Amino acid sequence: MIKPVKPIRGEDYFGKEVKVVIDRPLGSRHPDYPDLVYQVNYGFLPGTKAADGEEIDAYVLGVKSPLKAFSGRVIAVVRRFDDNEDKLVVAAAGQNFTAEEISKKIEFQEKYFKNEIKIHENTSTGHQEKSH
Repeated sequence: MIKPVKPIRGEDYFGKEVKVVIDRPLGSRHPDYPDLVYQVNYGFLPGTKAADGEEIDAYVLGVKSPLKAFSGRVIAVVRRFDDNEDKLVVAAAGQNFTAEEISKKIEFQEKYFKNEIKIHENTSTGHQEKSH
């Protein structure tokens, strides 16, 4: 008997240490929408699979320079109601953000979607690798 696969929910990652490979660094342009400039580092968790069949996406907050990779703790999840996947929010060392602060930082992209931000209360350290 084949058991159904439990869908991955962003909340399953709350408080977990993750590594994000940055494929859209701070200041870069969206590959399909060149008017959309990334106001934060944005990437994916290698080896994972989101509801869209691609790797799980993540916003990286608390870093003011473009990165290649980032390790930190998942502090929030952006649940899109009109899309089929959640986005993780990963924080830099010692950083805490309210839902309102997160919303302002990711509005450049999330303004096109109906969503809610779910916060995890426990944040911790993060480690960053800058791009060259």
